[in-house]
Amino acid sequence: LDVSPDGKEIVFDLLGDIYSMPISGGKAKVLKSGLPYEMQARFSPDGNWISYTSDREGGDNLWIMKKDGSEAKAITKEDFRLLNNAVWSADGNYLIGRKHFTGTRSAGAGEMWMYHKSGGQGIQLTKRKNDQMDVNEPCVSPDGKFLYFSEDMSPGQYFEYNKDPNDQIYVIRRYDFEKGKLENLISGAGSALRPQVSKKGDKIAYIRRVRNQSVLFLFDVKTGEEWPLYAELSKDQQETWAIYGTYPGFAWTPDDKHIVIWALGKIRKIEVSSGKSEIIPFQCEVTQEYTEPLHAAQTAFEDEFTVKMIRHPKLSNDQKTLVFCASGYLWKKSMPDGKPSRLTNGTDFEYFPKLSPDGQQVVFVSWNDSTLGSICKVNLAGGAITKITKDPGHYADPAWSPDSKEIVYLKGGASILTAPTHMQETGIYRISAQGGEPILVSKEGSKPLYSKDGKRIYISSREGENKAFKSISLDGHDSRTLFTSKYATDIVTSPDENWVAWNELFQIYITPFPKTGQALDLSSGNKSLPSFKVTKHGGNYIHWTADSKKLNWIIGPEYFSREIQNTFRFVEGAPDSIPPVDTVGIQIGLKLKSDKPTGQYALMNARIISMKGDEVIENGVVIIEDNRIVSIGDARLVRLDANLKKIDLQGKTIMPGLVDVHAHIPVGYNGIAP
Repeated sequence: LDVSPDGKEIVFDLLGDIYSMPISGGKAKVLKSGLPYEMQARFSPDGNWISYTSDREGGDNLWIMKKDGSEAKAITKEDFRLLNNAVWSADGNYLIGRKHFTGTRSAGAGEMWMYHKSGGQGIQLTKRKNDQMDVNEPCVSPDGKFLYFSEDMSPGQYFEYNKDPNDQIYVIRRYDFEKGKLENLISGAGSALRPQVSKKGDKIAYIRRVRNQSVLFLFDVKTGEEWPLYAELSKDQQETWAIYGTYPGFAWTPDDKHIVIWALGKIRKIEVSSGKSEIIPFQCEVTQEYTEPLHAAQTAFEDEFTVKMIRHPKLSNDQKTLVFCASGYLWKKSMPDGKPSRLTNGTDFEYFPKLSPDGQQVVFVSWNDSTLGSICKVNLAGGAITKITKDPGHYADPAWSPDSKEIVYLKGGASILTAPTHMQETGIYRISAQGGEPILVSKEGSKPLYSKDGKRIYISSREGENKAFKSISLDGHDSRTLFTSKYATDIVTSPDENWVAWNELFQIYITPFPKTGQALDLSSGNKSLPSFKVTKHGGNYIHWTADSKKLNWIIGPEYFSREIQNTFRFVEGAPDSIPPVDTVGIQIGLKLKSDKPTGQYALMNARIISMKGDEVIENGVVIIEDNRIVSIGDARLVRLDANLKKIDLQGKTIMPGLVDVHAHIPVGYNGIAP
């Protein structure tokens, strides 16, 4: 919430709508309502405008409106690096907000950016120290000299869920607009959050955790003294990823005698001299607009299901056969309408299939929880599996040399789900396709591929925060960086090495592959080379046809292709107009039998919570047939079939299952899940 410069009004958000009312309280008037979520209102220094955060045009952006709610307009128009928590500069010409950045985790971190009230791309004021330590809650001093904000300054480079708020997480920092200098101002046990400078600029009100309680503190800017003012606050959010701030915004009155703050469901006016609290009563007539949610019929069980996750697809040279991994095994499908069938008859899990250049064989990785993994091969027509590597290990990403005589692969380490053995001497290795002793190529890198002439190997690596796509000699000594990218997750050159495709933020792009001897930046925003986004709804597992004329990929159970000829006007044979990207692909159509137990059981002598109102059956029986509960009842009233297998659960309680709706389950190394 905020207080107007003349001290007569309060503006606040409630349930995604913005209201104003007299500072004495009463009935609030709605300024912004409807389906958009709008919040974090702040008065301009002259009191004529209000800034706020809105997702009205998709994604959080900074907006302004007249104080009566009219003439609303977006100041920022970000569609990815979204903004919130704006405050006005002292002269009223700029907005300063928190801009959101993500890396490899979903929630991300922030930076302070400044925007002219007429719009523009903005000016970066602070730089995030990484993509996981957050920054938030800007506030500008009344003389316009300083920007105050809170930043996660806990040790390490990663967000942790078990940080101790009684130690220190957030620190209030001060940015000098004249010198561009940044310093820590308020720190210490319990952190320092949500700074709000007084109108005279001599004091800063902020939030600090004292044991289990969030407390409003005051800090004297001149002397550095600090003291608690009011302790009946709601709990702050400093342990979480506080993208919208650790505590709702609050404000000083123009005379600096009171602080108006939300706490425990009420708007409260705190007297600065005494800490006495007075509730400002208010009423809102709330009209919530909503849309009907989408509902899909759910079937508890079906005898057969269609596999929805297809991995590691590879198309044969003649483009007639697709080999892929699904449900732990390798499959092949005659394109486009054939029925998928098992490629092998093995019982170990199978991953990463790659077809040999001569189109006759498939190399892949097998996995067994007890005996670990191997590099194996099998004929595309089927038959016996041949093991290429002699030692067990954690293998991934095998690929053939152009003459089909060698295989390059990654030997990696274990995950926390797989045995921590046979993980010494990791790296990129070469081995004869007939087996033998492996040759170490590089200690770093992943996803190796031979070059067109077979004399070099492409690997994916890292350079600082960026992905790096490198070319190395067969002995690994001569390393050359060809591409770098901040957001690419997969970089694949075409077999003729004239094109490169990459996956950036789930979308797939193609660009020419120039040979410059320099590292080029791969980015959807880089206009130095022509590029084309071939996906509409995203995709992964990108791979080329052997003739380099098509790029292929998977999204869920659908297979997509894009011809180079239909992608760039300068390619020979291109049509007069480039066709749009496909939104419907080829359905893989792999159907599998659902796992279904058989038999009849009676769970006996248990207390049963039936979910029929508050009914609890103290001595009950549950009868199960195959995979369904047939009946639940009092043991004294149920006649049991003599053929039932009885399980005594005396002293136990049976209740309906709890579904784990959110879990961070670790995955196996390189996508191999035990």
